[in-house]
Amino acid sequence: MEFRHLGNSGLVISEIAYGNWITHGSQIEEEGAAACVRAALDEGITTFDTADAYAQGRAEEVLGRALKGERRDGLEILSKVFWPTGPGKNDRGLSRKHIVRSCEDSLRRLGTDYLDLYQAHRFDYATPLEETLRAFDDLVRQGKVCYIGVSEWRAEEIERALTLADEMGLDRIVSNQPQYSMLHRVIEPEVVPASRRGGLGQIVFSPIAQGVLTGKYKPGQEAPAGSRATDETGGRFISRVLKDDVLERVQRLVPLAEEAGLTMAQLAVAWVLQNDNVSAAIIGASRPEQVGDNAAAAGVRLDESLMARIDEALGDAVQRDPALTVSPPQRP
Repeated sequence: MEFRHLGNSGLVISEIAYGNWITHGSQIEEEGAAACVRAALDEGITTFDTADAYAQGRAEEVLGRALKGERRDGLEILSKVFWPTGPGKNDRGLSRKHIVRSCEDSLRRLGTDYLDLYQAHRFDYATPLEETLRAFDDLVRQGKVCYIGVSEWRAEEIERALTLADEMGLDRIVSNQPQYSMLHRVIEPEVVPASRRGGLGQIVFSPIAQGVLTGKYKPGQEAPAGSRATDETGGRFISRVLKDDVLERVQRLVPLAEEAGLTMAQLAVAWVLQNDNVSAAIIGASRPEQVGDNAAAAGVRLDESLMARIDEALGDAVQRDPALTVSPPQRP
């Protein structure tokens, strides 16, 4: 396993992180989830990402039990807050009340007394940013959180948060967690430059586009049985890229992966890690062998010629519009 600093911070994380969005507490049974976590640890992965809203808190509980007995200081445990965690009007968003209560609940479910990174899961237009940043800063000062970050924030939101933190003397955000893959490059025009200026690193999710970049989905064919596309929860997200024109372009990557001596998944994960603003790529898995396959992308370097041929193969199937990074205009 290879390791990188999280942005300009002193925190070092594994460049392959293990995430349990969709899978733990919902798509796979706990025994299978624990096996995947064990496989991640065996591969040298030390960074584990989750969120309070994943499977209504069950994902955090499953991860906490799977990591029980591991040396806590040898791990980096990441969670998030924003999406609804209950029926109440304050069970959502980035108000002080919700941040404080959600952090306490996440710590309890994960079985730990601190989070290495606590992330604002989206931008909250219903709460003053000053209130949000002060609440996060308080958690840092209390020792419940080591670092703070954001997820899917726009460039101007990141820059505003950094400016306010400096003006108020608060801890600065050190990371952003966006979707990023060969097919989804919307952070490149604005978010990445703003993050470089502000010292943030990207912890990217869906580097294999929820399985599409493995090449297992073929144009004109039904999705393989047992794949994410056939799952009630996962299928809602992957359907956005399950289009024949996109799938046809993805198939053009197969010979490029073979030439590089990589699986399609390894090529996809290695591709996002070529971006020097990426601190880690989050992988998910429903089977332990998937963890090993994806983790093998650590340390792989793709030459400029191959990167150019990937661009040529995917062509206009790539999404680049920064406007695709959005947070709900109102609290969900």
